[in-house]
Amino acid sequence: MTMATPHETVQTPATGQQAGPVLRLEHIRKVFGGITAVEDVSFDVSAGEVLALVGDNGAGKSTLVRIIGGVYRQTAGRMALNGEEITFLDPSQSQAHGIQVVYQDLALAESQMVYMNLFLGREATIGPFRRLDRQRMIRETESLVRDLDVRIPSATALVRDLSGGQRQGIAIARATHRATELILMDEPTAALGVAETARVEKIIEGLKARGLAILIVSHSLDQVFRLSDRICVLRRGKQVGMRRTADASKNEIVSMITGLA
Repeated sequence: MTMATPHETVQTPATGQQAGPVLRLEHIRKVFGGITAVEDVSFDVSAGEVLALVGDNGAGKSTLVRIIGGVYRQTAGRMALNGEEITFLDPSQSQAHGIQVVYQDLALAESQMVYMNLFLGREATIGPFRRLDRQRMIRETESLVRDLDVRIPSATALVRDLSGGQRQGIAIARATHRATELILMDEPTAALGVAETARVEKIIEGLKARGLAILIVSHSLDQVFRLSDRICVLRRGKQVGMRRTADASKNEIVSMITGLA
């Protein structure tokens, strides 16, 4: 079923062609028991665009990420992917549609090697007995981390031996390896230092240049203004505004977040 609301056309940096949004949310509402976590949120994100979702704790940002990622199902409202209405019952359905989420906890297997984390649950096999094709997984991991400029000792290094920035890079690389439409990042640099934050931001900029749609949740307005094309502001579960980053100021966004004019 196609959604009736017309999509605004945008020019994607990767192709220079006109296209509708990759993802569109319309009047999304989510209720847990008697508590409304999200109320009437509508936005879209296009290929080659970074949309930032900002707001104080409890604003509904992570709830929206989990709805898009298939962890929660919205109570009301509609979602569309490339113009087709969708409803996800679990994360596997979201992933099957080319959507990947990088959560704050990264969900990496620390006792496993880097290449096994990139292929976790989708291991490459060979032969009639489906033996693990380790060489292929190592080659593809090395190629991916090189393309993304994720600097790690090797594809066979244990994740537990990597720095926070390297782990974040691996989590993003895994999402990139599987995503074909959209990557969502929930506070991707919250626990990182200045240098590691800069490296992760460079990776995000590279993903944007490749034409992926990116939704990022961040408490850092400096980061939001460095990375995003547009900013969606939430307050107490409600959407209070959408601004093009180039036309907005930090003071304006802070006022929208806090409700203080």
